[in-house]
Amino acid sequence: MIDSDLISTYVVNLPRRVDRRTWIQHRLPIGTPVTYTSDFDVTIDGHEIARSGIADLGISLFDWQIHSDNPWWNRPLKYGEVGCTIAHLACWRHAEKNSSSPYVLVLEDDAFLVPEVGSRLREGLSRLNNSDEPFDLLYLGRYRLDPDTPTSVPGIVRPGYSHCSFAYLLTREGLRIALTTDLPKAIVPIDEFLPALYAPHPRPDMRRRFPPRLAALAFDPPLATQRDKADAGSDTEESQFVGS
Repeated sequence: MIDSDLISTYVVNLPRRVDRRTWIQHRLPIGTPVTYTSDFDVTIDGHEIARSGIADLGISLFDWQIHSDNPWWNRPLKYGEVGCTIAHLACWRHAEKNSSSPYVLVLEDDAFLVPEVGSRLREGLSRLNNSDEPFDLLYLGRYRLDPDTPTSVPGIVRPGYSHCSFAYLLTREGLRIALTTDLPKAIVPIDEFLPALYAPHPRPDMRRRFPPRLAALAFDPPLATQRDKADAGSDTEESQFVGS
């Protein structure tokens, strides 16, 4: 069980993806209270956003597409990416208003947690709180793109530029910082937003809009991996490009 007095747990899930909600329910520690974005009155499904359009969401999109050898940058945003970022933002907003726990854990519904994740997470937080390593963001799992830096805490590293936001934890200060970036005025993929907050982003335009402002750490080895896309699919990738 993940202690709700210590950690408020959220799962990003689309209302139509009952199958994925059921899948992760069976893999979360028994007894863990969880808040699902599929229960929010917020439009987060890329398919719905494509039908209704961006205008009614009260957001603005970052000018994402640039000329680049990186195929993820050299294309428009996808509606699913917009919806995913809105879903993460909805978790932060809900936690700010409804939770008093010192930490907020956000999982996507394809996160594959290691056995005894609750106790291992508590132990890791205890080690950190007894150390001199500050942090606002703590990855349980991610896809590393740039080298990490060791820390003084066993099993914890300082992450380099990384992708994937399927399992991370925010402190209350990290939550406050994430909510004061004006992200709704410049929506970008959540996988690019989080690393921009702790390390200079490879894209100059992203560095200017979202300069580093928090301290990040990561479990190594990770406490979570991601379900195989061949098994789970991808609700972000399996959506249209904005404007198409």
